[in-house]
Amino acid sequence: MTLYEELVWRGLINDVSSPELIEKLNKGGLTFYIGTDPTGDSMHIGHYSSFSVARRLKEAGHHPILLVGGATGLIGDPKPSAERPMITKETLDYNYKKLCKQIEDIFGFEVVNNYDWSKDINFIDYLRDYGKYFNLNYMLAKETVKSRLDIGITYTEFSYMIMQALDFLHLFENKNCVLQIGGQDQWGNITSGIELIRKKLGKEAYGFTMPLLTKADGTKFGKSEGNAIWLDESKTSSYEMYQFFLNVEDEKVIDYLKYLTFLSVDEIKELERKHKEAPHLREAHKALAKDVIVFLHGEEAYERAVQISEALFSGDIASFTVNELEQALKDVPHFDIIEELPLADFLVHYGIASSKREAKEFITAGSISINGEKVTDENLIINKEVAKEGKLVVIRRGKKKYYMGIIV
Repeated sequence: MTLYEELVWRGLINDVSSPELIEKLNKGGLTFYIGTDPTGDSMHIGHYSSFSVARRLKEAGHHPILLVGGATGLIGDPKPSAERPMITKETLDYNYKKLCKQIEDIFGFEVVNNYDWSKDINFIDYLRDYGKYFNLNYMLAKETVKSRLDIGITYTEFSYMIMQALDFLHLFENKNCVLQIGGQDQWGNITSGIELIRKKLGKEAYGFTMPLLTKADGTKFGKSEGNAIWLDESKTSSYEMYQFFLNVEDEKVIDYLKYLTFLSVDEIKELERKHKEAPHLREAHKALAKDVIVFLHGEEAYERAVQISEALFSGDIASFTVNELEQALKDVPHFDIIEELPLADFLVHYGIASSKREAKEFITAGSISINGEKVTDENLIINKEVAKEGKLVVIRRGKKKYYMGIIV
């Protein structure tokens, strides 16, 4: 397969600006850029999907530039439903520094900031040197703008398209950057940059977009949707990421293997065959989790995620730290422990058992474990003495039901 053919096979091509770009992609040697605004202090899995395409282009002999929008981040690109809240310059600067380090650590791309060339443009020059190249009807026809016309769009948001086009022009002139790539929601902004370069310089630039990473119901993964899987391990642990990939919908797992991993075409086809024959074995899911986590956090973090997962399934959690357990169990029912209670009363008080009789039945049957140890004494006092590191009490009821208590 050529590079372009593989991108198509993986489902990573949505729009292409011109047929001649295909040959250029296959040949190699293009300088291109992909951008993100520092509206958060970490990238998430939606970013990873797009940035992985940039990595594929780099491995095929192209030169990537990662633009972190210190200027455009102060404005905000139009959302489909409402205007983005403004963030302070201080927050944006903090986010910018965090993202730059993350991008350099994970991908090793060259990073630029559009604030560097935007900050000194005055309003009159902005209108004369750039605004005059944009036809209002052309801008109104762009999907990101058109979708907002019924509910209203501010001039600030409306100007975002021009700012992003200006970025492409600047990188074209100063870094010989002839290609911009991005998610499919960026198509209008990308083609605006191509048009600005053509009208102002009389030269040809290119662009293509990738489909957005979505769940089976079509919803995106991102911070605005409240379901972000962060690339920063302190925000989403390797264990949480492992669980996320292990539990993605069966109908999406092969798509995710194509989008997110660097497994070969043959390897993915073999996993697809195994998945169709025995989906309950989760081989495709496990391969997906391993490839992404090892790339982001390393082999050791992946092995630890698997170890924690297996330990929680078996109930053997004694070897894990409080921090690992808090991360792994942050979505289970949890509560503050403010008084010392015998185990039977403790189970009732915190809703683990519905009555004292039921609590005693659980204990007698050996269904209750505290921090990985089975407990059969209903009068055991739950306090700092039994808590892990004097802080955490992990209760397991039966095989799968976990609760977490924190000594306060």
